[in-house]
Amino acid sequence: MSIEELAIAAMQLPPDERERLGEKLLSSVDTPLEFEDEWAEEADRRIEEMLNGTVKPVPGDEVLRAALKRLD
Repeated sequence: MSIEELAIAAMQLPPDERERLGEKLLSSVDTPLEFEDEWAEEADRRIEEMLNGTVKPVPGDEVLRAALKRLD
């Protein structure tokens, strides 16, 4: 069975079973993401900054509004 045939068959599954299949396939690939460790460290650093009050979180809609304004 080709990959295309497998994909067509998989798309016939109910959504929850497709999700389980996808998770199973992804977990079988043991390739680490190129920057996985660096992203985790950056996320930890940013969380710590928010928790200790070093930075103030900005709501996403405000960030988007400001970004769109800069593009005008």
